[in-house]
Amino acid sequence: MAEPILTQTIGVTLKLRPTCAQAATMQRWLWHLTAVYNWAVKTIERDAERRVYRSTFDMYALVNGHSRRLEIPRSAIRGTIGTAHNAWQRAFHRVSRRPKLKGRRRPLNSIAFSQANKRPIRGRRIYLAGLGEVRFHEQAIPDGKIVCLRVVKRASGWYVCLFMNAAPRTIPRVAAGQIGIDPGFSSLLTLSSGELIEHPKELKVAALRLAQAQRGKRRRLTARIQERIANRRKNRNHHLSRQLVAENTFIAFSKDRIKAIEKRFGKSTASAAHAQLRSQLRYKSLTGGTKFIEVPSRNSTRTCSACGALTGPTGWSGLTVRQWTCGCGAEHERDVNAARNTLFAALGTSVESRREAASGIASKATSRGSCLVAWGPLPCTTADLSTPI
Repeated sequence: MAEPILTQTIGVTLKLRPTCAQAATMQRWLWHLTAVYNWAVKTIERDAERRVYRSTFDMYALVNGHSRRLEIPRSAIRGTIGTAHNAWQRAFHRVSRRPKLKGRRRPLNSIAFSQANKRPIRGRRIYLAGLGEVRFHEQAIPDGKIVCLRVVKRASGWYVCLFMNAAPRTIPRVAAGQIGIDPGFSSLLTLSSGELIEHPKELKVAALRLAQAQRGKRRRLTARIQERIANRRKNRNHHLSRQLVAENTFIAFSKDRIKAIEKRFGKSTASAAHAQLRSQLRYKSLTGGTKFIEVPSRNSTRTCSACGALTGPTGWSGLTVRQWTCGCGAEHERDVNAARNTLFAALGTSVESRREAASGIASKATSRGSCLVAWGPLPCTTADLSTPI
């Protein structure tokens, strides 16, 4: 079992309750900081064409004195420049695409502060440079040092995101299982134990109301519904990831090519939010003492989990085949077989061990949801964790 870490950088989101004057001031800041962000993006792009690469401190020197003219805190201007600089760094390292300019169709909706006050929180108020003390809704805040913060404007109001160096809350252990996970669209997740986690389909539930707001050109209502859908999806992934980490000491997740899949199944990919779930499992495993491994999904469906032969269905037409029988006589359910192969690959299990595991499968099928589950617990031991992957 992995050892939990002591401290890490965590994020805490607080909903603000600004006065009308404070909200108007932040809205004015966004207007000016949009120009600062666009200037920084174009400056870095032009310098890169001439093979000139400036650091963030060099960029700060170019805007020295603009804080007084714009009546904006210096930390906010530096934070905006740092955001543009980081975006170009990611583009130069081919991690993401080149940053785009902000405007009316793609507005700047956050104010980054490069530095935070030593003691910004006093009771139910937080101190922000240039605004003074701003009220926020009461919420539990961990003890730690605030490194930086960002004020975000959303459809439901103003929020502040605190980035703190603090000790994370440990996740209590309730079981010591080992599972493989195969993501899907019809069912959200399929576990190697045969359990199916149903998809709540938050987008489909709110699709009718969202379409009415879009046809009526009610932009604020549309943005609020989309935010509510995202919040429900994120809350679902938080509960699910916490449960998986608490119940298992080893988690193997089948890593699909999300960017390639979303080109054909864009809406289903966004509704499932598997990438967000993987990210939450990754950082929660560090605090919960769980070992988390992502396994490439190549041939996970075709491979027989009993003998290792590539006898499963292939191609787009093979997606309709949900159950198949291998030449060795093993009967497989498509997603459960893929989840078992994911776990075997993460543990480094040999083909001989797979045959032993297949012989221990329970013969009695139990109904769970709309799928028949005919799999027993995996006979994996803690010694398998030391096997090289």
